[in-house]
Amino acid sequence: MRIKMQPIEPHSLCKNHISRLAMPSFSLAFVLLLSLSSSCSEHEKSSLLLFLARLSQDGGLAASWRSSMDCCTWDGVACNANREVIEVSLASKGLEGHISPSLGSLKGLLRLNLSGNSLSGSLPLELMLSSSMVSLDVSFNRLGGGLLELPLSTPGRPLQVLNISSNFFTGSFPLTTWEKTRNLVALSASNNSFTGRVPSSFCINAPSLEVLDLSYNQFSGHIPPGLGKCSALSRYNKINGTLPYQLFDATSLEYLSLSNNGLEGTLDAAHMYKLSNLVSLDLAMTVLSGKIPDSIGQLKKLKELHLEHNNMSGELPTSLSKCTSLTTISLRRNNFQGELTNINFSTLSNLKTLDLYGNNFTGTIPESIYSCSNLTALRLSANKFHGQLSKRIENLKSLTFLSLTDNNFTNITNTLHILKSSRNLKVLLIGLNFRHEVMPQDETMDGFANLQVLGIHNCSLSGKLPVWLSKLTSLKMLLLWNNQLTGPIPSWINTLDSLYNIDISNNSLTGEIPAALMEMPMLQVQKTVAYLDTKYCELPVYLSPEYQYRSFNALPQLLNLSSNDLTGTIPPNIGQLGALASLDLSFNNLSGGFLQSVCNLTNLMALDLSNNHLTGPIPAALNGLNFLSELNVSNNDLEGPFPSGGQFSTFSKSSFDGNPKLCGVILARPCHSAEVDPVSILSRQTVDKASIVIGFSVFFGIGVLYDQMVLSRFLG
Repeated sequence: MRIKMQPIEPHSLCKNHISRLAMPSFSLAFVLLLSLSSSCSEHEKSSLLLFLARLSQDGGLAASWRSSMDCCTWDGVACNANREVIEVSLASKGLEGHISPSLGSLKGLLRLNLSGNSLSGSLPLELMLSSSMVSLDVSFNRLGGGLLELPLSTPGRPLQVLNISSNFFTGSFPLTTWEKTRNLVALSASNNSFTGRVPSSFCINAPSLEVLDLSYNQFSGHIPPGLGKCSALSRYNKINGTLPYQLFDATSLEYLSLSNNGLEGTLDAAHMYKLSNLVSLDLAMTVLSGKIPDSIGQLKKLKELHLEHNNMSGELPTSLSKCTSLTTISLRRNNFQGELTNINFSTLSNLKTLDLYGNNFTGTIPESIYSCSNLTALRLSANKFHGQLSKRIENLKSLTFLSLTDNNFTNITNTLHILKSSRNLKVLLIGLNFRHEVMPQDETMDGFANLQVLGIHNCSLSGKLPVWLSKLTSLKMLLLWNNQLTGPIPSWINTLDSLYNIDISNNSLTGEIPAALMEMPMLQVQKTVAYLDTKYCELPVYLSPEYQYRSFNALPQLLNLSSNDLTGTIPPNIGQLGALASLDLSFNNLSGGFLQSVCNLTNLMALDLSNNHLTGPIPAALNGLNFLSELNVSNNDLEGPFPSGGQFSTFSKSSFDGNPKLCGVILARPCHSAEVDPVSILSRQTVDKASIVIGFSVFFGIGVLYDQMVLSRFLG
């Protein structure tokens, strides 16, 4: 807490009947003494100014720190009643430069927070040696080098919280330092480049340690058995081996996270019940195999269960229904099988996220799932479910994310009529189902008012683009690729003001590319701050195994009309779509020239116009698309030289194949210029003049005429 002393007026120390001009000398001395004692010491002021002096960018601190003689009034500085500096809090101030060791000499400093800046250099040992510091946070900076060991002669330090995460620290992790910091409660060193083994003495030397996060480093070796005394463990490290049995002796353990490690074996059914206080279990991406043991039902406090990306198999234990505190179940990308009807989901009233993507579950969706009234995200995709969607899904009033992709569901018309009542639904992915059915054309269909992502792809659906799509005014992403849709692209497409990711490729759409597409608002301008939705999807949206998105705003601005039967020319006003990151018009029947306006798409990263009937030259201005990393204009009838240098030097020959009239070095097909080299001009003129002199007497008239023709040819 910062304590400010208000200026004391002299008259406040005197009685009303005493004149300020007649103030006794002892009162004046008292005021001067009080004024001096109400300021921080010169030593503390000097220590802070030394810190300021080592900053190359101070984020405006200098103006505050030099405007007053009392450092207790400075921005980010707090003092106690004795005017001692007890806190320096300068998080996210835009500071650059090095951390001065002088801060370690502030004898009363309890808390130092320099997180979220751009500070570089090393972490001064003086800060760790502080005899008063209880909390030190330098996370999210650019600090580097190794962490120095505290000298063996150092007495115990009072440090309780140390956060050095998200920096560039390297080398092995200190070993003896933790013997001097026995009061540690929380230690976070995640997102650095530490190597070697994890010290085994953490929980022995610091018995009060509750949070230990060493994630996103390069540690190796086995999990130290001594960590079983901790109440939270590191995650995302290259730690391997099996879970040590001592780990299950940590009966006070609440958070266990060892994801993305080289763990082996199975979950120990005989010992798991000991972790009765466990709130979160995260063993994702750890190469675990086997089944989920029945003893998991004894973890009554368990809220989060993450076992995704493993080799686990078998049916889910019925005892999972007893974990009534569960809010998250994530089992995606395993080999679980069987029907889900043996799980009574109605007991899991707190469940918010259920992710079973990429397993071998069969049967129908159990009716008990529809009793989970708090469910916000449900993903059952890439399994072997079948049947029709139950109308009881309408009970899931909080549902915002639903993915049923890649199963064997039927009756798309019934499915959409049921789901349209899900007023909070933002993501609906139902592709790879309803095979060879007809796209519903019911113009009276309403609902989906908040839908932002719609995927009905790879279903071989017939019919036309339905008018009811025009009512999805919040839609940002539309995936209808790999169907059998026919007819033209409707002109109402430009009424979808929020739409900026459109993939209707691999259908049988006909006609010309409509002018309405060139009027799509969100393809014309970059996403503005006012438009951005800062909320994240409850689960990632997978566009491919390599690309997944948790934020709607991260979705690229894309237009893919490839593999249809579109005719005509590329619209001349396509240059209006300046926000496009990817444009794919390949495998159509487009004709005409390569428009200069394409060169106005300065944000393009991928452009594919291949397998059409385009003619004429490639505009040289295309080389000005500085972000273009993928280009394909193969199999057209383009001609002339293609631009050289710049981005074009990075494209392969296959980008231009199938254009026999194109020329250039990359095609091993030299271009013949219409202009002749000046040296050859001079040589030919010399030869011509010599011929004229030799034949002058016989062919005077013809020689003069020929000379004029030659001169006019080369000087015109």
